[in-house]
Amino acid sequence: MSLFRMSEVLKKAQTKPLYKSATRILSEGSRSFSEEKSYDIFLSHSFTDADAIYGVKSLIEEMGYEVYVDWIEDSDLDRKKVTKETAALIKARISACRSLFFATSDASPNSKWMPWELGYFDGLKSKVAILPVIKKEEKTDNYVGQEYLGLYPYVSKDPPQSKSEDTLWIHYSLDIYVRFDEWLKGQLPRKH
Repeated sequence: MSLFRMSEVLKKAQTKPLYKSATRILSEGSRSFSEEKSYDIFLSHSFTDADAIYGVKSLIEEMGYEVYVDWIEDSDLDRKKVTKETAALIKARISACRSLFFATSDASPNSKWMPWELGYFDGLKSKVAILPVIKKEEKTDNYVGQEYLGLYPYVSKDPPQSKSEDTLWIHYSLDIYVRFDEWLKGQLPRKH
């Protein structure tokens, strides 16, 4: 199993058919949230990492999951304005999601919304995991979160060279984990 690497997700974002930069998606207002749609994952992230997040979203969707990203699904949302209306909208979107992945990177500590989304989702549904987006030069596939992030399990995926089908894993440690689908259903992790 492997963690998501920044170089990998940026490459995926740039090679995805009809690739559009985050700025272009926002300027076009190309998609809107569907009230009838439910999502497997609310992807909490720093907008500074928008292109990388587009790659993460693409990789996870290729595994068969629905991923909510605010600036794609709600491109008219003004994330610079912190208002009660914005918070109410995010709460509604969180209600339509089964889990939250908190995408950590060098930029995530500067996000004002990410800790709020994490706390709100954890209190509402408890299905929260950290999705590390690491630098290429890091050789480990183990993640130890700093401060409160270490309280949550973390996400990995099958390595690109794997002959098994792509899937997401929820880790409580390097050798204690469960498949994402099973975790959503409440199955406990086990030692491997």
